[in-house]
Amino acid sequence: MISVLTAVTVFLVIRFCVTLFNFISKPKLSRSPRHYSDFVSILIPARNEGDSILPVLESIKNQDYQNYEVLILDDNSSDNTYALAEAFAQTDSRFRVIRGNTLPPDWLGKNYACYQLSKEAKGDYLLFIDANVMVHNRLIDNALYRIKVFKLGLLSLLVNQKMLSLGERLVVPLFNYVLLTTLPLRLVSLTKSPIFSAASGQFMFFDAHNYHRNQWHEQVKTFPAGELEIMKLLKAARYKGEVLLAAGFADSRTYTSYSSGILGFSNKLLAGFSYSVIWLLVFLLLVFFGYSLLLLLPRYELLGVVIFLIIGMRYMVSLMSHQNVVLNFLLHPFQMITLVIISILSIHMYLTKTMISKGRYILR
Repeated sequence: MISVLTAVTVFLVIRFCVTLFNFISKPKLSRSPRHYSDFVSILIPARNEGDSILPVLESIKNQDYQNYEVLILDDNSSDNTYALAEAFAQTDSRFRVIRGNTLPPDWLGKNYACYQLSKEAKGDYLLFIDANVMVHNRLIDNALYRIKVFKLGLLSLLVNQKMLSLGERLVVPLFNYVLLTTLPLRLVSLTKSPIFSAASGQFMFFDAHNYHRNQWHEQVKTFPAGELEIMKLLKAARYKGEVLLAAGFADSRTYTSYSSGILGFSNKLLAGFSYSVIWLLVFLLLVFFGYSLLLLLPRYELLGVVIFLIIGMRYMVSLMSHQNVVLNFLLHPFQMITLVIISILSIHMYLTKTMISKGRYILR
């Protein structure tokens, strides 16, 4: 029992140190002193996004960067996504809507949509965003500055998450909580090792020459978390990639309910553990059951340290993510239960090959 408690304690301390490193190093998109005029292709794969597509397009039109084109690919939607996007495109020649081809059997939907968009893009830089991501002033200038100054092949941003319901608050904060307590984000760009990789498919900004030469989405066409695999491949090929917090320059309401959040997170969780069920189970045992054991310690001074470390992690991650600190404190036990549910569902879906995204099965 002592050895188990020691291992759990060491793991907790390591996670706290990783979180502290992220908090101090501030891996966020900074404000650029420069204004650019490079031609940027903003590429939006959209499948059944009728509820969100118009505000996103309005946000692009209203932001301050001007030299761009916007290509929206309707990925065989069953709702009014195409009609809404096409009507909007009629008001501005910089916007164009494309009907997506039928999904080939050896591709996953989003990867194929992005691949099709890249074939139509004419920009010097390619910005892939989801159809629920709102962009704000200075976003593109700031991203271009980062890519140019640090010679990046890929810049990915973790956009700020809007949460309006209790169900969303039980699921959505878990992504940054897991990521920012296990991976020092600065190491993604500072090290050449693909082990230190992360990315968000909601915002992927590529140097177009690099992208077209490597056809990144084609290389990851069978992966549910294609963005993460792209970052790994890019680093393995000795290019430089970076992932940062969007710092308010982009935001999204990614999921609108508890069930949609659980399903969405379940499709991607195992990718962060290199599709290793064992590693995910070890993490789950340490975080949920291991920390529960520590909280039952009879020695109050050790108990106080454990509580301080857990609260400290939640506090730092909440601030970095622009999330409500008090709500994350209050909901922490329920979020951890949700993490267990997501983990079990992720493992089940992976082993039975029943992952579902946008109404389509994902087979690997």
